Amino acid sequence: MNNKGLIITNAFSYRESVKYQVERLKNEFLKLNIEIDHITNSKLLVYISQESLVCNLKEFSYDFIIYLDKDKYIANMLEKAGFKLFNTALAIENCDDKMLTHILLSNNNIKMPKTMSYPLCYDYNNNFSEFLPNIIFNFSFPFIIKENYGSLGKQVYLIANKAELIVKEKELRYKPHIYQEFIKESSGVDYRLFVIGNEVVASMKRVNESNFKANIALGGKGHNYKPEEKMIEMAIQASKILGLDYCAIDFVKNRNNEPILIEVNSNAFFTEIEKVTSKNIAKIYAKYIFSRIYKS
Repeated sequence: MNNKGLIITNAFSYRESVKYQVERLKNEFLKLNIEIDHITNSKLLVYISQESLVCNLKEFSYDFIIYLDKDKYIANMLEKAGFKLFNTALAIENCDDKMLTHILLSNNNIKMPKTMSYPLCYDYNNNFSEFLPNIIFNFSFPFIIKENYGSLGKQVYLIANKAELIVKEKELRYKPHIYQEFIKESSGVDYRLFVIGNEVVASMKRVNESNFKANIALGGKGHNYKPEEKMIEMAIQASKILGLDYCAIDFVKNRNNEPILIEVNSNAFFTEIEKVTSKNIAKIYAKYIFSRIYKS
């Protein structure tokens, strides 16, 4: 067996979903006669020494890397060292920054919530509360505040009134974050579509009866779901615009039952969707990578 690939995960993530993802992918690639190694980013040594980029993976003959992390700096250095990444460094960066995602998808007939970026703040002696009237004028309570960087439904806050807004603005002033319309009809419910190779391969409805966020990590439950054609079209278009090989795209529905795209995830876990749909996501992804690497 000469064909080899590598999976890289984050050393600080110990979730069972990560372990499941790695083992499922390794098993499916083995059926294709491809051996997969796995390391965390803490075992990876890649850096710039004077004018040269140094990488401790160069001695290995990896045909590709499945990059299950969000570190754009390491991803870019690995690509510069000559490795083929799934997803690419650019695609990961496009999805990791939530405001950047919405900017890139705008003007493409993809319906999204009203979204406003908080001005970046670098001066710890500032008093930037003068921006708050813009928020109060443009959004009705309650609305959402999201930190630009976050996973698993964390760093997402529902703001009910002006007092909560003032507290959260002071707390997040020095972090990139966005303000976003809350689609109240969707509270605790969303729809996740998995897209591989610009094709929707599985979808589920997530329901959380105790939280406005439907994330599985926060207690949400997945249910098999057949998405309408408009939702499928928007998911495929988004994956193409963002340059993704693999992703999960989240939607909610407004009062008119129209799909609204709220987030794109470049390294989404597939434990729950494999369970509720009986779709073999690991196999589909492995076969897609195989076709890109060995049949192109």
